[in-house]
Amino acid sequence: MTYSIRLPLEIENRLKSLAARTGRTKSFYVKEAIVEHLDEIENIYLSEKRVEDVRAGRTQTIPAVLVKS
Repeated sequence: MTYSIRLPLEIENRLKSLAARTGRTKSFYVKEAIVEHLDEIENIYLSEKRVEDVRAGRTQTIPAVLVKS
């Protein structure tokens, strides 16, 4: 799938420089940045949803002392 994004000139220049120094494409580094941070972003939203569920009483927690290893 192809996407079109507008990047600040500073980021574009950094991508160009990195690509030139390493012999890889700018697209390679854009994809790497997305892949690396997508997991992190998904985990943040999942964590926020879980906290919201606990606070709203939709989910119950188990005290750590009751959980057996």
